[in-house]
Amino acid sequence: MNIIDTHCDALLKIQYSKRQYDKKLLQFKDAQELNTNLGFLKKGKVKVQFFAIFIMPDIPVEAKWQHALEQIDIFHTDILEPNPEMKHIKEWQDIKKLKNGEIGAVLTLEGADAFGSDLAKLRLLYRLGVMSIGLTWNNANLCADGVEEPRGAGLTAFGKEVVQLNNEHGVLTDVSHLSVKAFWDVMELAKYPIASHSNAYSLCPHPRNLNDEQIKAMFERNAMIDVVFWPPFINHERQDGSIEDLIRHIDYLCELGGVRNIGFGSDFDGISSFITDLEDASKYQNLINDLLKYYSEEEVKGFAYLNFINQYVNVID
Repeated sequence: MNIIDTHCDALLKIQYSKRQYDKKLLQFKDAQELNTNLGFLKKGKVKVQFFAIFIMPDIPVEAKWQHALEQIDIFHTDILEPNPEMKHIKEWQDIKKLKNGEIGAVLTLEGADAFGSDLAKLRLLYRLGVMSIGLTWNNANLCADGVEEPRGAGLTAFGKEVVQLNNEHGVLTDVSHLSVKAFWDVMELAKYPIASHSNAYSLCPHPRNLNDEQIKAMFERNAMIDVVFWPPFINHERQDGSIEDLIRHIDYLCELGGVRNIGFGSDFDGISSFITDLEDASKYQNLINDLLKYYSEEEVKGFAYLNFINQYVNVID
């Protein structure tokens, strides 16, 4: 069964190897250190993989834009150009045009720190193909507060302007790392909200997860919540877990009315511990097979890829 995965950090991992933070240069085609290398994506039947541009918070402000450009360059020179089966998704309708054997690659931005206060840089990111933007990581920036910022403020005036520009460009606004107040500000403004990698707070009280009111608000907007595979977001204060533990979150989201709004956002290459039998993208069909024990084939196809098609690709011009 085909898969759409809305979040991975392969670009950052490859960038680290290129900058010699690691001794080994990672090759997207087959590096075993990459949870989302090409071979793993093929084996796991991942049809569309989202690749996040993410700048670590300790990078100096004046260097953040350069780091973002490096990751975009990696997206082209390491992922797209050497691998003709990888196809750059520049418009949402491109997903429907993928042929057998082709894998769509979607460029996203995790944290507006990359463009600072410069809307010209943001517009350039749109032109370069960024299709989804999370305003923050866990910290605060010029757009909003993240989930770990103690003051818990919402969107700034600048952040609201960014959301409006996302709307105009058919770009998703990702709520996964936002403070609770910023989440509600986004829900008032965004045409196309998404939680690219979040789970249910009621089952695992981590600040990165969404509470019941947030979940219900997303579903009322026909927005997707893509479950994340990192054990501490699945099982409270644990570094391990099973596919059954992840399915508990899917069950809970379904109970809140989200059977048509659930997807997958693995966070592969950004996580350091893993669910048993779901350690990389090659293992995706293990999750599918277990889901088929509890849900109809139609419902599982929805989780795997069709919900995203129906809620975004079929909606955004």
